[in-house]
Amino acid sequence: MKKQLLMVSLVLACMGAAHAQDLTPKQQYAAESKRASARYADDKKLCSEESSSGARMQCLRDAKAEYDRSLAGAKAALNEAQRRPGQNEPTGICRDCGKVVAVNVSEKDGEGSPLGLIAGGVAGAVLGHQVGSGTGRDLATIAGAAGGAYAGRKVEQKVKSSKVWAVTVQYEDGNKASFNFDHDPGLQAGDRVRNSGNSIIRR
Repeated sequence: MKKQLLMVSLVLACMGAAHAQDLTPKQQYAAESKRASARYADDKKLCSEESSSGARMQCLRDAKAEYDRSLAGAKAALNEAQRRPGQNEPTGICRDCGKVVAVNVSEKDGEGSPLGLIAGGVAGAVLGHQVGSGTGRDLATIAGAAGGAYAGRKVEQKVKSSKVWAVTVQYEDGNKASFNFDHDPGLQAGDRVRNSGNSIIRR
């Protein structure tokens, strides 16, 4: 009877091993547990065919021991797999590879310099000085200088503004990332790309 139990266990184990590579560790553990339960049920049926009660009891003890060993082995394999993250991930995934899902172009203001503030302030002060007389002229000069400085800074920022291309990438592992370019990268939604240093290039 022990030989029969061993043969059944070996056949079922070989059948399950063919599919083990396609499963995640948890799925594999669940499959092994299910197979162990089915094997145990079959073994108990075989045990019921024994001619004496002593033989039946011994057969059941052997079947239970085999079931416990199978579960312990499946649990040990799960624990080992969980201690080695990354080794049981689906093959064929390129973590540095992805697809462009969006390309957005926006204007970026340039940096204003002290020269812009001074030039704008002087121009504003000159214009303000030409308005009114006495104290009113002084106030207009000050207001013109302040307003001119602000306007000068804004004009300079606008003159120095540039375009920014923001490219959003969806990676094969499900993650997303965005990359900024100060020139047209020549990419559009649907293009396949991969990481290259701190940027991306077309695949």
